Amino acid sequence: MTANTPTRKTQIDALLLKLPGASARKINGLDAYFVSDKMFACISGNGIGLRLPATTATELQFSRDNIFPFQPGGIASSREWIQIDRADASDYEKDLELFKTSLAFVKTGRIPKRDSSS
Repeated sequence: MTANTPTRKTQIDALLLKLPGASARKINGLDAYFVSDKMFACISGNGIGLRLPATTATELQFSRDNIFPFQPGGIASSREWIQIDRADASDYEKDLELFKTSLAFVKTGRIPKRDSSS
């Protein structure tokens, strides 16, 4: 890797930190992303942990082969947390709507309504 090659973290930072109100910091050794001082995502192993409504998280685990229950350090998390694994961090751009949904859910406690204009 050269000095100009982006790291996995810098690629994820570029995606998540452009979301309104998002910030980053380390917590328990994990690179985490926050909104309104509440964590909505974090980098763990080969993926990103993401907090969503429990029903949405469950549906995604059954409908996509790259989504699993979030288990940072091998410890089970709540039903609201999933992990999205992608070999290439630039592919997380495909999950941008899920990241936006997570941020809104964590910030407001509600699932955002779909905006037909976006």
